[in-house]
Amino acid sequence: MLGAMGGPLRLTSLNHISIVCRSVEESLKFYQDVLGFIPVRRPESLKFEGAWLFGYGIGIHLLQSENPEGMPRKSEINPKDNHISFQCESMVAVEVKLKEIGIEYVQRTVKEGGIYVDQLFFHDPDGFMVELCNCENLPVVDLNGEPIGGVCSRRIFKHQQLIAQQQKQQPPPSPPQMVQCTPAIPVNEDFLSCA
Repeated sequence: MLGAMGGPLRLTSLNHISIVCRSVEESLKFYQDVLGFIPVRRPESLKFEGAWLFGYGIGIHLLQSENPEGMPRKSEINPKDNHISFQCESMVAVEVKLKEIGIEYVQRTVKEGGIYVDQLFFHDPDGFMVELCNCENLPVVDLNGEPIGGVCSRRIFKHQQLIAQQQKQQPPPSPPQMVQCTPAIPVNEDFLSCA
């Protein structure tokens, strides 16, 4: 059945994620104050309680649960659970902020070929997992080790420089020629930078 489609669907980008909430107001405060999302206008034709936010090139749609008391409560922070992940500028600053505002988190490190990716996992008010990381340390490559088209050439170059530095070798002379980093829509340059 799927083979008859003539290949996968042609997608362009992630638009939004939807999260069912016990309290839209509480979740709205979390996504604004902790993660820096901005509330945006929601279509008036939507006749159920909710809120829309936007930031970093994606939207978050909060939907009021019809049975808030019946929603499961998660207490254990499990990095292998469903989650959304955001790249951040400084893992140290993130950890300081989470401690300052009293948000419990779990820290993990991924190691790959001399590269280290730091991760912090925590829950939103409804137990939905959020990850903040410095994942740009690890290049996006296919199963043959080739960079994926559309990945920022500076990101790949940064990875190569880091490996060379750790192995005390000379870095490559210049970034490989690849698709340049040009977001399709405006994003917060301080948050999502390929420099």
